[in-house]
Order: sequence, then structure tokens, then C-alpha cells
Amino acid sequence: MAIPDFVVSLRSKIGTDPLWLSGVTAVITRGTEILLVQRADNLKGTPVTGIIDPGEHPAVAGAREALEEANVVVTPTKLALVAVTSPVTYENGDVTQYLDLTFHFDWVSGDPYPTDGENVQARWFELDDLPQMSQEMRGRISAALSDDPAAAFSF
Repeated sequence: MAIPDFVVSLRSKIGTDPLWLSGVTAVITRGTEILLVQRADNLKGTPVTGIIDPGEHPAVAGAREALEEANVVVTPTKLALVAVTSPVTYENGDVTQYLDLTFHFDWVSGDPYPTDGENVQARWFELDDLPQMSQEMRGRISAALSDDPAAAFSF
């Protein structure tokens, strides 16, 4: 997985100690379809996700990640969910926990394919025929597809 330069810099100072980061999940729809990627590191299906760069607006980060990871141009329609993940320990021993901001995005253009090596697949799925994925990711998708205009909070 590509590690942002600012995280590499922080890691040079704190080692593998827990690091709090802001992340974004981009739930992208096109009509009755949703764009999902299959991650290269664990082969699990998810919406597009990524780390928000320092000073970057979260919705801009989601659109950037969609273009970088799946070659699609998107526009945000709503902030759907604010959540905190459980701590994640990576193979190298780094410990990270994320404030995740899940957005719904509408597809604008582009044919999806994995562009940056973080994913092995990027493709459209019918909303009523999603592949197996974690309950956490299903919850993010459900929040993004909800008709409720207010963001949900996961505790």
C-alpha cells in the first residue's frame, strides 16, 4: 500500500507507536450500481478508501482517492457517516487508528480499473448483488445510501 510522505515522516519520529489519522471512504454510485475495489493487500472488497492529506478537505480527498485508485471522476453529494475504526496493526508493526468520514459520491466519468497498485480490481456491482465484505464496510455503504440527509455517527 502506498504510504503518504507525511505518514513516513511521522513514523521516522514515533516508530510503530499508535498513530491517529483521518481517513475517507468514497461510496460511489452510478444509477443502481456501486463501485467497489478489491484491495491488493488482503483481497477484500471495499468502497474506495484513503488517508486525508494534511490540510486537505475530506470531500476533495475522497474524489482524489477515487481518481487515483479507480480512474473515476466523482462529485460529493453528502457526508454520510462519522466513525472511529478499531486500532489496526500492520504487518510491519505500525499501529494506526482512523477517524473515518464516509461520503456518498456520484460518478461523473471514467471507466473503473485499478490504477495505483493498491487494488487488484475496480468494477461496478448492482446494489442488490454486492460481493462478500465486512460488516463495517456494509455499514458505510448503508449510511451513504440512506435517504437521511444528516450524517450518522458510529460509536
